[in-house]
Amino acid sequence: MTNGSDQQLTILLAEDSAPDRLILESIVVKAGHRAIVASDGLEAVQAFTNQSPDIIMLDVLMPNMGGISAAREIRHLAKDEFIPIIFLTSLSDDESLVECIEAGGDDFLPKPYNPVVLQSKIKAFSRMRDMHLTLAQQKSLIEAHNRHLIQEQTVAKQVYDKIAHSGCLDLDIINFYMSPLAVFNGDVLVAEISPSGSIMILLGDFTGHGLPAAIGSMPLASTFYGMVRKGFSMADILKEINSKLHQILPIGFFCCATCIDINLEKRRMRIWNGGLPESFLFRASSNSYELLQSKNLPLGVLSEQNFRADSKRVPLEMGDRFFMWSDGVFEARNKTGEMFGEERLHRIMEGSKGSSALFDEILGQVHNHIGESDKDDDISLIEIRIEEFPVKRLNEEAHTNTKGQLVDWSMTFEVSETSLKEFDPLPLLVNIISEVPGLKDRSTTLYTVLAEMYANALEHGVLGISSKLKSTPAGFGEFYRLKHERIAALETGWVRISLTHHAEDTGGLLNIRFQDSGKGFDSGRVSQVLEGASNQVNNDPGSYSGRGFSLMRSICERLTIHPPGNDIEVDFRWHMDDGHD
Repeated sequence: MTNGSDQQLTILLAEDSAPDRLILESIVVKAGHRAIVASDGLEAVQAFTNQSPDIIMLDVLMPNMGGISAAREIRHLAKDEFIPIIFLTSLSDDESLVECIEAGGDDFLPKPYNPVVLQSKIKAFSRMRDMHLTLAQQKSLIEAHNRHLIQEQTVAKQVYDKIAHSGCLDLDIINFYMSPLAVFNGDVLVAEISPSGSIMILLGDFTGHGLPAAIGSMPLASTFYGMVRKGFSMADILKEINSKLHQILPIGFFCCATCIDINLEKRRMRIWNGGLPESFLFRASSNSYELLQSKNLPLGVLSEQNFRADSKRVPLEMGDRFFMWSDGVFEARNKTGEMFGEERLHRIMEGSKGSSALFDEILGQVHNHIGESDKDDDISLIEIRIEEFPVKRLNEEAHTNTKGQLVDWSMTFEVSETSLKEFDPLPLLVNIISEVPGLKDRSTTLYTVLAEMYANALEHGVLGISSKLKSTPAGFGEFYRLKHERIAALETGWVRISLTHHAEDTGGLLNIRFQDSGKGFDSGRVSQVLEGASNQVNNDPGSYSGRGFSLMRSICERLTIHPPGNDIEVDFRWHMDDGHD
């Protein structure tokens, strides 16, 4: 049936009086509609079942089955479908009219019948039925979309759960609570033990819920677990997560997050907070709190070039306790719309300072405040207790996480004369080295070492240009003229680069060795070169010759020049807790 009051309708007329039935049929047909007639309630119910009329008119008093009983039966058969029922009656007492309405009637038409009034009611109920059909269609469409959305969220949740397992959240020193607002939580909590034995935890709060949150949560979780298990630093992990979220999330979507790296053996914590509420560190020795506030923008907001992953190092003592939460705790509302609020939470923290039941008390107070009202946001709360913990358990977890990974390795790479003319091997070497957990943030320093060693091998070794030309500023022009000339004329030559890495409990040792096809140094001058490397800057500040050796010695643990001087190696030792570039 299409919209519009002038359309042809099918109208069921149930009237036991033949003259009145004829009058009604005449009025309905004259108005352009199709009439179905019945002489009692039983016939009316049967006609409704067989012909599905658009409007029904029932006489109240009929033999076999009266209009009121017929209306109840029709309403039962129609279920949720809206069929207007107009009672035809000469009754005027309130009790009878109320009974008609309670039986499912929508209006009355008094006897004797007025054609104008009857046609007006038909038009009015036709419009009402059209609106009801439209609403029913929209409701069905919304329900279908909702079922589809729930199904998509459920699938996303299943995929996410396979990626983001509980990690090390089952450790006895960790309490956590997460209450999802939707099938897929807008909050994400991931935790894992690194190969070094430190505990890394990230609490994130994405804008939105359901699929928008799932889009960001999956790469966040997979990146976090993959990089923590490989031993990457917290800074490396945050940079990688931020880069991925910045690429995939649309404008306006991001992830507020707090990330911590706790080393119980060294009793220290690193913390990075980007957009989440301030965290509380309870100091057992002073019975006070240290507030750790957000100093960064959320993950996914800034580009890779502008993002900063600088963390704060915090010393820990046994008995300390660390608390962090999403803003859903503050924004929890009761039935009147009042938020739980930051001030209320702080009062609880102060009032129960040092209490072992503080976590449960905060959670209980939040739930009491919400009561039976609907939640506005996800609620996440985490507590980490700094206490004596079996280091053996962490070491076992760390050993498990390193299975199947590259720990100790070596490689040799040779650049021949044809490549020496055009190819720069340094970006490739830095990219390989950056895959080693802990070395990505030291890539700038390592690039400096590699650049000095490669320049020495190519310029002084293969091309045979004396470094003495760089002893004066005027000699630089001649140096680069010779370099350009000799590279263009190069017919034979090579540079061989060897990298060897040994993993250690707290970091690793990278050996870098450059060999070249040149003649090398005079064997009698090797010791002079090494001595000059340490004294060059102090003895002759205006000279640039030999500065490369001095620089490598200051960066690396060991510098060795093997006779006859065309074979140089350095040892670069790094520690996980060192400052980064």
